[in-house]
Amino acid sequence: MKKFIAIVAFFAAVTVANAQQFGLKGGLTLSTINGADTPKDNKAMALYEAGVLYKADLGAGFAIQPALAYQVKGANLNQRNKVESKTGFVELSVGAQWGPDLLAFRPYIFVEPYLGYAVTGKETLTTFKPDGTPVTDEKKINGSLQKDAKNKLEYGAGAGIGLEIASHVQISCQLFRNFGKLYKEDVLDNDEYGLRSINASYKNLKSYQGVKFTLAILF
Repeated sequence: MKKFIAIVAFFAAVTVANAQQFGLKGGLTLSTINGADTPKDNKAMALYEAGVLYKADLGAGFAIQPALAYQVKGANLNQRNKVESKTGFVELSVGAQWGPDLLAFRPYIFVEPYLGYAVTGKETLTTFKPDGTPVTDEKKINGSLQKDAKNKLEYGAGAGIGLEIASHVQISCQLFRNFGKLYKEDVLDNDEYGLRSINASYKNLKSYQGVKFTLAILF
């Protein structure tokens, strides 16, 4: 009886160990901006993410996968002025997965809420002279918008599909959307910096959204 219990305990420990994995991930992010006032010429900006993750199998095809990553998102609007915004977030996400184990492959679907804090960023506004020559004052724009007007906290959710190969490689694609506002509108309305006309252009930048393609290696 003791030998039987020892054998069961051994296989249980092996199963639990195999059900938990750590990993590295990186990927491509194609982000745009959402909002009712967003112009039609809203173009996707190609940026990136990189981070670490932990995966725990729960059985019956379910798994949870928390991750901590440096995620860069941006927006590029070509309207009367050319407006660009980039923000790098330290982002914590928790993915909930389900998919059948087909031995060598495991296709899955997932949802992934996330919370992030902005640690880097850059604002660029290009205005044009009557002859079409661009004029950009990045220093002035960054001083008033990046430091004071941009919200540091972000929150949102994503959903997508993925494929796990041999329990060690994941390839996934997801659609994501931030729910909070990118800029504090009360600051944009404040003309303390003498930039009210410029700030009006940034009111079209509501919040980031887009698609992510991610590759993860599990150990």
